[in-house]
Amino acid sequence: MIEVFSGLPHALLVDSILAMIVGTAAGILVGAIPGLTATLAMALLLPFTYTMSPLVALGMMAGIYNGSMYGGAIPAILMRIPGTPSAVATTFDGYPLAQAGRAKYALHIALVSSTAGSIISALALMIIAPPLVTLALKFGPIEYFWVAIFGLTSVSLLLAGAPAKGLASSMIGVAVGLVGMDMMTGAERLVFGVRHIAGGVDLAVMLTGLFAIPPALAMLASPSAGSSRADLTGAGLKLREAITFARTWFRSGIIGVIIGIMPGAGGNLAGILSYAEEKRAARDSSRFGKGDPRGIAASECANNADNASSLIPTLALGVPGNSVAALMMGAMLIQGLNPGPALFSQHADVVYGFMWQMLLTAFMMLGLGLVGAKLFVNMLRIPAALLAPMILIICSLGTYASTNAMADVWLMLAFGVTGYVLSRSGYPIAPIVLGAILGPMAESSFRQGLLISRGDPLSFVSSPISIILVVAILAILALPLLRRRKPRTPAG
Repeated sequence: MIEVFSGLPHALLVDSILAMIVGTAAGILVGAIPGLTATLAMALLLPFTYTMSPLVALGMMAGIYNGSMYGGAIPAILMRIPGTPSAVATTFDGYPLAQAGRAKYALHIALVSSTAGSIISALALMIIAPPLVTLALKFGPIEYFWVAIFGLTSVSLLLAGAPAKGLASSMIGVAVGLVGMDMMTGAERLVFGVRHIAGGVDLAVMLTGLFAIPPALAMLASPSAGSSRADLTGAGLKLREAITFARTWFRSGIIGVIIGIMPGAGGNLAGILSYAEEKRAARDSSRFGKGDPRGIAASECANNADNASSLIPTLALGVPGNSVAALMMGAMLIQGLNPGPALFSQHADVVYGFMWQMLLTAFMMLGLGLVGAKLFVNMLRIPAALLAPMILIICSLGTYASTNAMADVWLMLAFGVTGYVLSRSGYPIAPIVLGAILGPMAESSFRQGLLISRGDPLSFVSSPISIILVVAILAILALPLLRRRKPRTPAG
């Protein structure tokens, strides 16, 4: 734990603090606009991270991540429209409370609860990640092969409503990740005569296209103007009232951290589970769904407690658990940082500084949320028809500025159109990114494992860690089959 404090001075540098403030404000603004998410904001930022120092880029991303989770509560409370998927459960009691003339009170509960969840999550990251690295040091190529397979299967099946489509998306990502030069033989593969991708597909180009372009195209397909005019003149949350939510925050924070560590689960599941648990634990649950502030506190604390904890497997094992973690991992790879055990020994100042940034942006979110409440609420009134072209222009400019190649702009747009078509057809986008990152990792680890074991296939199930991972993979693969075999309740 002493090593964690070595990153604090780096996180408190002026450029780092400015990046965190800008990122947090941008995150709240993005989250406040229905249809925009943290993944979109990070995808827009990603091409510009080439020119930033590692902690400046990661500090801005930390702010966007935390800020957008709270920002999603603003339209959820005022319009009954979740600004982000994680804010679904916030609508249950947030909107009725706003309709009763207590919108300011509801927004304050969401803000303070989001801050509490983010603090709990950041502390969990600091406490859990370093010991996990010690365990990861015992991993060899064979264990990393199974870790990559576990990441691919768990996220593909748990994140997608249709398991077959989730696996198909991950295979698309694996194919994209294998484009370029074979690192062991030097031969080109899957290039099809296109010299521009002979060195592989640029990760930033792919991430920007898959996550930033589809929302813009969806806005152009069905543009609609925002029209929220909320009354924020009522009483807000008082300190003595906030203390009464401590038990709710503790319970929801633990649930959020556990869900965050699980690959593919996500903040929406954390919010819904915490809401259900809070309702179950309440002595009087009759007010839930009608404007009970405990429902808002549970949902917002849990979906923010999912934030930093979702980065635990990313930093310690190099396996991103969700799309936001994948984007952050992409930013690290762009900076030449490889997440995993080596990151903690070779770039301790960066990784521990980033942990502190996740904690500091939680407090910045509280301050910015209180000061800029009216500004963030007014973001709901920006027409989608105006936002969509702005997103397309920023994506194109950012991609060209980062690579100085117009071919990458066309490639980014091609990924965007492909992502839009796939998402409209029910194929999840996150497994594509995970496949592109974990596919090459699985391939190289598998081939290294074969070389070390001299081609013995039994060596892949010879260590306790490998056996545990194989059992976990089989259990995840069996889940969809078990769900199908559940007896259906006959219609009454």
